[in-house]
Amino acid sequence: MTGAMDGHAEDRGRVYQTSGDQHISEHHHYGDAPPPPGGPDSVRRPAVGRPPAVLRDRTEVLRRLDASVRAGRCGEVYVLYGMGGSGKTAVAYTFFHRATREGDRVGLWVSASDRASLRAGMLAVASDRGADDSELLAARNGLRPAADLVWQHLDASAEPWLLVLDNADEPEILRDGSWLRTSPRGTVLVTTRRSAARWWPGAELQHIGVLPREDAARVLQDLAPHSGTREEAAEIAERLGRLPLALTLAGGFLSQQVLDPWTMETYGRRLEDEEGVELIDQGADALSDEDPRHLVGLTWQLTLDAFEARGLPEATALLRLLARLAPEPLPLSLLNRAEIDGALPRARCEIALRALLDQSLTELVDVGVRCVQSHAVLLDSVAAATPADRLPALGTTAVRLLDAAVPAVPDAGPHDPLLRLLVPHTLALLRRAGTPSVTADALAVATRLSTALHRTGDYLSARETARMAADLGERRLGAEHRLVLAARSRAGRALFRLGRYTEAEPLLVRVHAAQERLFGADDPDTLDSAHGLQLVLGNLGRRAEALALLRSTAAGRRRTLGPTHPLTLRSRSSLLVLLTPPELLTEEDGTLLSLPADCVRSLGPDHTVTWGAHHNHAWALYQLGRFEEAEEEIRRVTEAYRRRFGADYPITLSAQQLLARTQSARGHLDAAIELMTDVVTRRERGLGPTHPFTTAGRHLLDTLTSERGRPEAP
Repeated sequence: MTGAMDGHAEDRGRVYQTSGDQHISEHHHYGDAPPPPGGPDSVRRPAVGRPPAVLRDRTEVLRRLDASVRAGRCGEVYVLYGMGGSGKTAVAYTFFHRATREGDRVGLWVSASDRASLRAGMLAVASDRGADDSELLAARNGLRPAADLVWQHLDASAEPWLLVLDNADEPEILRDGSWLRTSPRGTVLVTTRRSAARWWPGAELQHIGVLPREDAARVLQDLAPHSGTREEAAEIAERLGRLPLALTLAGGFLSQQVLDPWTMETYGRRLEDEEGVELIDQGADALSDEDPRHLVGLTWQLTLDAFEARGLPEATALLRLLARLAPEPLPLSLLNRAEIDGALPRARCEIALRALLDQSLTELVDVGVRCVQSHAVLLDSVAAATPADRLPALGTTAVRLLDAAVPAVPDAGPHDPLLRLLVPHTLALLRRAGTPSVTADALAVATRLSTALHRTGDYLSARETARMAADLGERRLGAEHRLVLAARSRAGRALFRLGRYTEAEPLLVRVHAAQERLFGADDPDTLDSAHGLQLVLGNLGRRAEALALLRSTAAGRRRTLGPTHPLTLRSRSSLLVLLTPPELLTEEDGTLLSLPADCVRSLGPDHTVTWGAHHNHAWALYQLGRFEEAEEEIRRVTEAYRRRFGADYPITLSAQQLLARTQSARGHLDAAIELMTDVVTRRERGLGPTHPFTTAGRHLLDTLTSERGRPEAP
């Protein structure tokens, strides 16, 4: 074979030709889409792990794509569709680099495999194209249309671009929010398994199928040139469905044999002897509708058998452990924990991972955090073939690894990208959990992960994580299981922070009633839902109901948790906001106003609950007309919040709004207006113009402005 391209095609035919090494890397997600993973640190480089070394086929489609870039055309959408593992991502990767290196395009690469990955990636695109932090915060929290923000900045791009939406196997996700659009400034390329034209109106569709027999045989011979004849390679390629991913793995297996090299004839005989070969033969037809997981499962099992024969059972164990999780980037730090000993010795994890990497069974990817990522087809196949007696230990190990990665007591703090990376794996584990005990443990981790996301201000991810976890847990544990109800409660708390009070109220009412009936009024879970419900009622203007519920919550937490527990002090702190001035002087025999000092003694001066108590105490002082004391205290709180959370964080803006009130009350009207103008501007950018907090801030600013224009009394 020469290095020249000597193929020829006519009409609608295509030529597939290759020489040397070829690697096809493609990632998929099957089933319900998880929430939220972490956003990529870069969208300028394709997140495909190890790129294909050589791509000598797909010349027709590449020629057409290249022509569109060379001609400077924009406003076009191309869709590459085909079965999993057919090489769509490899074609997109090759075109991406040609467009960026030769076509003077800015390349932008986004995983569209699930709703969370698409949203995070597209917001990263908006950031790349000039969106500021406050706009991104609003979009992340679902408080302004995220897709509109992204396309606004894409349309305004100073440079022409190429946007790749990779693995868009659930086009409903693109349609929801109108994520897929055209622009006069760039070209969009989509890879997907879904071929129906109704999903891609106005797009130019291109099928990426399995390889022809002869070219599929060449791939095997390129990767394992000394293993057999062209005809033997062609026979194996047929049994493997001529799928590039399966061919790559088979060729890699044959080429890696050192002590006892296999021939293609031996490999073919093993295929004949293994169960499932009949199904593989059926899947060999081009453009078949068979699930690709069944086409390649046997090939992977052969590789696992080779691990066992070589004395590397840990590699098989590690792959089976990964198969309990999601086909998304998994932080390598999770695999370097003592908890992994339940599946394989921690000391052997490095060797096992290297074995998987060497056999193309997983890939290293960098999304700002070093991760390992495996194909969804592979993970589904391995999961289905894992012996039933191994599943409990694997599930328990996966739970323990995720449990160790989530903060034991989530606290308020800045955005943590690691938390989002854990979301799809926690939800995948819930889907695969084979026993009620594993389901319960995984659901507890998912709820705590939702709480951690909530405390960093990522309310939308917190809500989606809790909602999906509750749905998955309910299937095995039942609607009234304690952990299912706790997850529902957490989803309601996130809805409140998103300003969706009318949705949060009925959800929290149902959960609280069920918990009270099942566990009692003083149960910690019941009290937690009660505290969240009173926040909703108070913001809906139902003060009397909210105050009654809050008083009973504070009393119940005092009885159950003790007077110095952070949750007890948090509920008592909330009383400072709801009480009227006369009530403030009589509540708890007049001792409630000393709450900040109680918090300092019990929790320390820098605890989140302590700062919250100072914040609410300043409001109480303002209500009592003690404006100078209130201003001094809320100024300290505002500065502390800015240092810890940033100037755009909702709690920071709440404190700044109170500072403006105290300034106005003390006669510093211009300073108050300046503070509130800043609050309203930041809330409009960060929360959206219709969020209740934005509306309240704008009303206060209007009031202050009208007071400045009012003539002074004689």
